[in-house]
Amino acid sequence: MTTPTLALDVDGPAAPPRSNGELVFDEPWQGRAFGLTMALVDRGAISYDAFRERLITRISSWERAHPHGQGFSYYRCWLEALEQELAASHLVAPQDVSARSAQFAVRPPGHDHGHDHGHEHDHGGGHGHGHH
Repeated sequence: MTTPTLALDVDGPAAPPRSNGELVFDEPWQGRAFGLTMALVDRGAISYDAFRERLITRISSWERAHPHGQGFSYYRCWLEALEQELAASHLVAPQDVSARSAQFAVRPPGHDHGHDHGHEHDHGGGHGHGHH
């Protein structure tokens, strides 16, 4: 049995930003929020259709309100929709969603790439990841 591939919207309000057909993330937290959402959908923990509806609602709300001094951010809307879906699905207690999201968003790039490089023994030879 194979896992079906999720087809993201290519146009319309739920379509993620793209450049030459590739997804675009301006900041590391955006890719993390996207990846977390896709992992939760893939595992069946949340419904993509329900998440997508929340995302469209968040985008529509922003368009109606146009918060003063705040430019539009697709991934800010994405993160808010994810927070709502996590709370609604009871995966995270509602009071913890914002706190956990804030902690998740400020993690430095590469902190969780999952393998030990023996940095304490790396004396300038390096391995190309740019950890300093």
